[in-house]
Amino acid sequence: MLTLVPVLTVSYEAKISFLLVSILEFAVGILVNAFIALVNFWDMVKGRPLNNCDIVLLCLSTTRLFLQGLLLLDAIQLTCFQQMKDPLSHSYQAILTLWMIANQVSLWFAACLSLLYCSRIVRFSHTSLLHLASWVSRRFRQVLLGALLFSCICTVLCLWDFFSRSHFMGASVLPVNDTEFSSQMAKLNFFYSFLFCNVGSIPPSLAFLVSSGVLFSSLGSHMRAMKSRTRDSRDPSLEAHIKAIIFLVSFLCFYVLSFFAALVSTPLLVLWHNKGGVMICIGMMAACPSGHAAILIAGNAKLRRAGETMLFWFQSSQKVRKDQKVLPGTL
Repeated sequence: MLTLVPVLTVSYEAKISFLLVSILEFAVGILVNAFIALVNFWDMVKGRPLNNCDIVLLCLSTTRLFLQGLLLLDAIQLTCFQQMKDPLSHSYQAILTLWMIANQVSLWFAACLSLLYCSRIVRFSHTSLLHLASWVSRRFRQVLLGALLFSCICTVLCLWDFFSRSHFMGASVLPVNDTEFSSQMAKLNFFYSFLFCNVGSIPPSLAFLVSSGVLFSSLGSHMRAMKSRTRDSRDPSLEAHIKAIIFLVSFLCFYVLSFFAALVSTPLLVLWHNKGGVMICIGMMAACPSGHAAILIAGNAKLRRAGETMLFWFQSSQKVRKDQKVLPGTL
């Protein structure tokens, strides 16, 4: 028996508004993440050595450029081409699979950044932890390459799973009138692929949470130590702790928000056919990469100086143009 699900459609005005908001989020995301990537890439072109933090930020911003493009494609697909009678179209599944892969890669880079902060800022008293932190600090680029290798393996597995299941659904022979069975099979395969692709996020999530927890514990110990002695007007260790924790906590908040928005959007689209709810979820997902990139720019001295230089150059060029327009009129 075929079960009918009410389709919750949205108005034409809502679709246009959602598409405009998506384009705006895409523009902002491309602007801030391309800024981070170009500042570090320009240093490479000039022959200036990049430190480990700059390399991670370059990789993270490049991944987020890809993420922003996928989310814009998802918004266009949902607005212009998505048919609620067939919510699990091949293009929608492909975009979501690529988004999960890119999101997982960005999580690996964030975990590497957290490990780097932990190895540089935390003062370990235990000998084994001290040796481990020293090893991570000295071999960080190898750690980063290992994270990239694991990400590539997960990417190959996710793509293999996606294409194999797509081939299975296309090659399976089902009765023509058995639409409910084929629909349930498609939903089951899609949910399985969603879980399978996110299994690879467990190792970087654990590494991120453990290293962030160590940073919080180190901050607490440092604060207790400061109470027992006279506080200086400026404490570099405290500032480093707070700055690193702001970066990591903001990433965690944005990542959890983005992940749960993607998790909620799946049943909204597949089970309840609620396109308006899916639009809200995609809007939340698109705001997360640009939000964290803005926090990185505001808290990183190198990126902040580059932003101030660009702003000063832009204001100076605007002033020169105004003077050139006023000058002919005064003659």
